[in-house]
Amino acid sequence: MIDRAGLRVRTLRPRRTLGWSIGLPIATLALPLLGLALWVLYRPGSTRPFLLVGVLAVLIAGAVALAFLQYRRTQASVSPAGIVERGFFGGTKTIAARDISGVLRVQLYRGASSETSSQLFVVDRRGHSVFRMRGGFWDEGTMNLVAPVLGVDEVVREEPVTMAELRRTDPRLLYWFERRPKLRAGEDQAVLMPKTGAVGVLDGSSTKPSRS
Repeated sequence: MIDRAGLRVRTLRPRRTLGWSIGLPIATLALPLLGLALWVLYRPGSTRPFLLVGVLAVLIAGAVALAFLQYRRTQASVSPAGIVERGFFGGTKTIAARDISGVLRVQLYRGASSETSSQLFVVDRRGHSVFRMRGGFWDEGTMNLVAPVLGVDEVVREEPVTMAELRRTDPRLLYWFERRPKLRAGEDQAVLMPKTGAVGVLDGSSTKPSRS
């Protein structure tokens, strides 16, 4: 918590361990690919393959380092005056408190599994999401700070939902690519589960887990 001219400002940052858990597998995968490229390009007595693979290795290392740095710099400053978000790609977005209606918390199913991911939406007065926190990037403790610092009401939906349901009921909360048009006439329709008789929702190839 930082006190700036008497205004409480809370700086929120995504999970720090996530950068390493993504960057290290990429680097590990790149090593055998570089070795394969060197083996394919190798010509006895020629240094050109080593030069090409070396340049490629530098480019890959630079891209990974840049992505890691950008991820480390990603943050959101939350205060009673609103939110200032610095995104992964370096842009800065400001949301004034007067435009914020409240905070919505949802548990979203991950594909066809029974596992869920926490989703937090800061909603404006038109019902659009102006700031979003996904459980894969932000922990619960960080999400719990948003509504109290902003000084707005928080609504928590206890019942988990599928992406199909959220797309149907609250499309304005989702990113543009999540509001994709239906690919088939039967997508997102209610279906009857065999044996149990419970009703689920068919979302492409995934089905909301039933409750018996």
